[in-house]
Amino acid sequence: MHPMPQLLPLLKQLRLSGILDSLEIRNRQAVDQKLSYTNFLALLVEDEVARREQHKFAQRQRRANINVQKTLETFDFTFNPKINQALVQDLCTCRFIEEKAPVHIVGPCGTGKSHLAQAIGHMAVRLGHDTLFTSHAKLLGMLSGARAVGNYDKKLAQLVKADLLIIDDFGLKPMRQSQDEDFYDVICERYEKKSTIITSNLHFNEWRAAFQNKLLGVATLDRLLHGAYCVTLDGKGYRTPRTKLEEKEESVNK
Repeated sequence: MHPMPQLLPLLKQLRLSGILDSLEIRNRQAVDQKLSYTNFLALLVEDEVARREQHKFAQRQRRANINVQKTLETFDFTFNPKINQALVQDLCTCRFIEEKAPVHIVGPCGTGKSHLAQAIGHMAVRLGHDTLFTSHAKLLGMLSGARAVGNYDKKLAQLVKADLLIIDDFGLKPMRQSQDEDFYDVICERYEKKSTIITSNLHFNEWRAAFQNKLLGVATLDRLLHGAYCVTLDGKGYRTPRTKLEEKEESVNK
C-alpha cells in the first residue's frame, strides 16, 4: 500500500505537509543511491528547514516594504565616486544592527540616498533581521492615525520592535508640534535598543530646523546622532534632466 494517503493527515497535524513537495524526489534518490533510513530522513528534514527559512525570508521581505530593485548590486558607485565605499560595505554586513547604532545618509536630491538605505535594508532582511522602510511623512501619518483611533501605543510598539527602522526623507516637511512628540517617542524608545537609518536632504546642522518644539528637537537629535555612522552623498543626481543632445541621440538610437 502506498503510504501517501496515511502520511498526508499526519504531516498536516504536525505542520510538516511541506515535506510532500520533495518526498517523491527524495524517495527516488534514496532508492537509486541506496541511502540509509537516517540519511533519507536527514534529506527530508533539510528540505523542510530550507522551505521554512525561505518562507520566513519572504515574510520579512514583504513586511520590510522595500523596493526589490533597490539592492547593493544595482547601486552605481561610479556615479558619485566620492562616496565612502568601505563604510557602505561595512554597513551592509549589518554589524551596526548588532551594535544598535543609528545610520544617517545625507545628500542632495537624487543622489541615491533612498536606494542606498534600501540596499542596506535588503542585506538586513537576508541576514534575518526584521526591517521596516517608510518615509518620514508616512511614519508621522501612521502615528497620527493610530492616535486618532486610540491605537497609538500598539503602533508605537510595532515601530520600536523592528530590528531596523529606515526613515526616508527626514525633514522634507517641517513637523507640527504633535508630530515632534510622536517622532521623539519613536527615537527615544529605539535609542540604544534598536538601529535606525535616517535619510535626509538636509545637512546635519539643518536638522534642528525640522522641529517646531526646539527642546524636543535637541533631545531627539542628541539620541539620533550619538554613536551614529554617517554617509554623505555629494555630486550630481540620478534624476538630472537630460540635455538636448542626449534626447536627440536616444531618439536616433530607437
